[in-house]
Amino acid sequence: MTTAPPTEVTAAPPRARTAAPLFSPAPTSRPAPPAPPLKPVRKGPLAVSSVLAVALTVSVWATHGAKPGVLLLLGLGLGVALFHSRFGFTSAWRQLVAVGNGAGLRAHALLLGTTATLFALVIGTGTGLFGSAPAPSAGPLGLGLLIGSVLFAVGMQLGGACASGTLYVVGSGQSALVLTLGGFVAGATLAAWQFDLWKDLPALEPVVLADHIGWFGSWAVTVAALALIVLVTRRIQARRNPPPVGAVPSARGASARAVRGSWPPAAGALVLAALGGAVLLVSGGSWGITSAFSLWGSELVGALGGHPENWTWWQRPGNAEMLAGPVLADRTSLTDIGIMIGAAVAASLGGTWALHRNIPWRTAVAAVLGGVLMGIGARLAGGCNIGAYLAGIASGSLHGWLWGAFALGGTWIGLKLRPLFGLGNPKPGDGVC
Repeated sequence: MTTAPPTEVTAAPPRARTAAPLFSPAPTSRPAPPAPPLKPVRKGPLAVSSVLAVALTVSVWATHGAKPGVLLLLGLGLGVALFHSRFGFTSAWRQLVAVGNGAGLRAHALLLGTTATLFALVIGTGTGLFGSAPAPSAGPLGLGLLIGSVLFAVGMQLGGACASGTLYVVGSGQSALVLTLGGFVAGATLAAWQFDLWKDLPALEPVVLADHIGWFGSWAVTVAALALIVLVTRRIQARRNPPPVGAVPSARGASARAVRGSWPPAAGALVLAALGGAVLLVSGGSWGITSAFSLWGSELVGALGGHPENWTWWQRPGNAEMLAGPVLADRTSLTDIGIMIGAAVAASLGGTWALHRNIPWRTAVAAVLGGVLMGIGARLAGGCNIGAYLAGIASGSLHGWLWGAFALGGTWIGLKLRPLFGLGNPKPGDGVC
């Protein structure tokens, strides 16, 4: 962790720590550091990623039609927004659990609340494009959800990123996360192959609030719960007085920041919510990540002579059609690929695209292991930080809330394991967390 010089330490007054006004910045142990300037645009990676984005969009649109083409464009936008805002799930939970900085979780609350509003409008009115019928994302409440969310959270602390984070960081050129992505695909494929071992774990039927109190009631309860989380994290932060979140390189001026970054977390949350709502509007389903990983891994098994079509997982309704169809017609694959390419464009514009060649062996082991745990956990839990946590809570489904609660517990376990692999955790005396 980077430590600021002692002369910069300015502890907050005791009153500010315990009674910060609701809309004032939450107290930290020292001022946030200034953002360093951006490096020059990486013209080579920008040209390659831009040409790839255009060529793939044209190909998908011509081969599979407008709907897949629009989904790929939405994925590109998600990648740009994720990178420019550095929107983190892994780091937000780590900062909260390790030192009590809840800034990241409050950004989650804004993303969740805005997405819940859009979901209520789209699903509640039955509005869909391309003939789609929008439906909430709901999952069973069982042992698989609890075990899977904990495994996923442990994995993201070891692997260094969540599902969406892995994609956009890989797109930005960070080689260690390629190992995480490989482990992720392997774990998700392994869990699909061994579906018979865990498909009968005890579970209750999904609970969707809208089925009991309507979409307005569901939205009101969700927003109220998120507001409570904001208040609780502010109280925790005022009591623990943690280090501030580190600043990332930023352009000067609003117009330059819009194109080259960095965006405030709130701006990232709003843009991501709008794009996620658009995915629902276009496809009829919530934005997801990890079902594509099972598909990619199973396609590789088939190419190597295996028969994934005989696995019980791929014989389920909906899954069989996914495996039989083209990868570039699969909704989740399109948005996943778009995220990586969009992040490459954004990182190149921001001057930060770079391949990291020297990866310590313990970091590499942690990356692969973390990816495998996330892949298995996502299949057991029925989704990841996007498909279960974000989509579930925005849909008013109880499984999304349970996923988040148990993921916090898994984060605590992951923080205990990180030092075994040479990975650091935030500490109260750090300059930033």
